[in-house]
Amino acid sequence: MLEQLRDELIEVCHEVYRRGLSSGSGGNISVRIPDSDYVLIKRSGCSLGRVQAVDCILVDIDGNLVEGQGKPSKEINFHLGIYRCRPEVRAVLHAHPPYAIAFANTYGSLPLVTVSARAYLKQVPNIPFAQPGSAELARLVIEQYQGTGINTITMVEHGAVTVGKNLREAYDLMDYLEDNAKTALAMLQIKALGGKL
Repeated sequence: MLEQLRDELIEVCHEVYRRGLSSGSGGNISVRIPDSDYVLIKRSGCSLGRVQAVDCILVDIDGNLVEGQGKPSKEINFHLGIYRCRPEVRAVLHAHPPYAIAFANTYGSLPLVTVSARAYLKQVPNIPFAQPGSAELARLVIEQYQGTGINTITMVEHGAVTVGKNLREAYDLMDYLEDNAKTALAMLQIKALGGKL
């Protein structure tokens, strides 16, 4: 099971990078090992586009390194906090989708303008800026997920976080989010032109 989840984690990391949902070493993705208190997460400082098996490290639910080399992502605290407060969540994906960030920065919230966004995202809270890797950011993120059915949030000047019952679901939510943001931008541009071609 661990090897299968590691392969899936690598595949999703590469897809996030290819889709342009994160650049450089930005973003981090984790998956919880079923029926355990262990989490597989991308190590810090590694580009999603170049992740290999050695870049996926195993930690316990308290963040202690169990297997692998390197440091876990600096956002590990909100990953683990989400797993603790939402037992049904099995995957957490944090990326930097540029169009969704633009809406979070400019409007404070992202309008849901596509059928898919309304069906799958339902509601997308936006949290204020907090330093990446900080306890404050972890608290703000966890607050949005605790005791709610929220599956997607945006973060001012930073990015977005999606959660799912598996890595593929978390990835699809991030994909819907960015596709919706691009559509919303196109609508604003068309409106600015007076709706004429």
